[in-house]
Amino acid sequence: MTITTIRELVPVLQTAIGPVILISGIGLLLLTMTNRLGRTIDRARELLDEYEELSSSEKSKIDREIVVLWKRARYVRNAILLATTTCLGAASLIILLFMTSLLHADVPLLVEAIFIFSMLCLIGALIFFLLDVNITLSALRIELEGHRKR
Repeated sequence: MTITTIRELVPVLQTAIGPVILISGIGLLLLTMTNRLGRTIDRARELLDEYEELSSSEKSKIDREIVVLWKRARYVRNAILLATTTCLGAASLIILLFMTSLLHADVPLLVEAIFIFSMLCLIGALIFFLLDVNITLSALRIELEGHRKR
């Protein structure tokens, strides 16, 4: 086994920049998603705190909102899970790139598989994120219905 020189590491560092940037971007996306999850949970708690003092028609509206909030929370949880998996895949890819250079191994199929898996997880995370954004309108519609009746 030969020792890896700095000149051999430069191309690896250049190749690893992409996954590093991906991790940074996913970090910001995770921040947004966790904020949305927190707001969803806070809203559900707010609604449940005032639940006992409400009339049966108002309770029905709250029940419908809680169903939507629960669905939103599940979508955001799935988005967070997939985005985190994307980060783990990108981090694994960086380690693999350095290990292949260090050990002088050539495993292009493994590198490609990890990258493709990470991108599929990112696509899934974004789809769940979009579903959450769209279902937010359902909760707003329920709330607006309550205001129209007043």
